[in-house]
This record gives sequence, C-alpha cells and structure tokens, in this order.
Amino acid sequence: MTAPPRYAIYYAPEPGSQLDRFGTQCLGYDAHSGEELPFPSDLTESLPDWREVSGEPRKYGFHATLKAPFFLASGTTEAALIEACEGFARTPRPIPLIRPVVDSIGGFIAVVPTEPVAELTRLAADCVRDFDAYRAPLSDADRARRQPAALTPRQRDYLDRWGYPYVMEEFRFHMTLTGRLTAGRREIVLTMLGNSFSGLGLKQLAIDRIAVFRQDNPAARFRVIGSVTLSAPRPA
Repeated sequence: MTAPPRYAIYYAPEPGSQLDRFGTQCLGYDAHSGEELPFPSDLTESLPDWREVSGEPRKYGFHATLKAPFFLASGTTEAALIEACEGFARTPRPIPLIRPVVDSIGGFIAVVPTEPVAELTRLAADCVRDFDAYRAPLSDADRARRQPAALTPRQRDYLDRWGYPYVMEEFRFHMTLTGRLTAGRREIVLTMLGNSFSGLGLKQLAIDRIAVFRQDNPAARFRVIGSVTLSAPRPA
C-alpha cells in the first residue's frame, strides 16, 4: 500500500530574503520551488563531503518546526489544513522577534535565537494545539521511532498527547543546517557557517510567517504548499 503524504507546519523565511538564500544554498534545496541549488563554493572547497554533511536537513528544507510532521486525521483534508493555516494567520498575535545566530544544538549546527523569546514559545505552542485536530494518532511504529525510553517523563507525555516530545516548554527554535557531527568536526563546520552567517548582517528576525509543508512519500523531500503572513495586533 502506498503511504499517504505527511504534513508539517513550519516557519520558513520569505522566499528570496537573505535568510532564505543563506539556508537554501547551504542545503542545496529550495522547498518553495522544489529545485536543487548549487552549494556555496567556499563550503564545498573546504568541506568536500558537504553534500553528506547537509543530507539529513535537506530532506525537510530550510525551516524551523512549529508542528512536527504528521499524517492527516481521518475526515480531514489538505485543503482544510491550508484553510486552517490561513485562519490561524488572521488572528492577531505578537510577532516574535529574535536575534539569530548560527550555533550548535543537539550535535548539529542550526540558526537559533541568542536567547529564549516568550512570544516564540507561545506561537509554537499555539500551532501545536490549534492544528492537532488535523493530526492522525501516532502509530506504534512512529512512536517507537521516537525512542520513548530515552525521553524524560514529560517528553513522553508530550509525545503521547501531541505526537512529538519537544513541544511547549521543551520547544527549541532551530533551523537546521547539518546532520549530527562529531565534536571535533562540529567546531570546524560551526566556524565556517558562523562566519558566513555573520556576513549577512542579520541582527533581528521577525518570525512572522508560517507554512504548510507536504512530503508525498517517505523517500520524497518536503515541499511548501501554502505560506501565510501572521497578523500583528493593531496599534492602540
């Protein structure tokens, strides 16, 4: 039987923006267009195995997870999910502002905030809750893939309740650029990517968009199928 598509709610930078160009070129893949992109020459010259180093995040496209990948619940549709995303974006909410840097997180390299931002954690939690009606329950195989024995009790509770362990206060915003690296290799890659990112001069980033991504089958890459700008509160 053919596996159904999976969906996710991600933050993805505005197409063509500095951050979008940086991330998509590092990964060699544009999830908006579905096109392969050439890697920056300085990366491939210094790291000849860069395609392998960036292979895992390339599958997902350049993004930050707000609602982790899921199969659609029975009775829901892709069109309804996109419509719900548009409705979510129309609800005014504080737009999170972060100071982005490239750093190491969990053994891989990613664009992360320099410090926690309460509005960002709240946005992610709202996405987890508001879109959960569209998520099919985890299968036993998918739950086992998350290695629940290695999680904390709270993370296991979140896995069973929301289908993903790293939500609510466990949430950490990150836009992944590499797979897991050994400690020695990680420092080399971090220096290179950090220097490239610093050259952008991006001192502040508004997390003002959400996108629906779709993966057509387990071997396919995720693609953007809908993207909306979040509504900020009206000035008093």
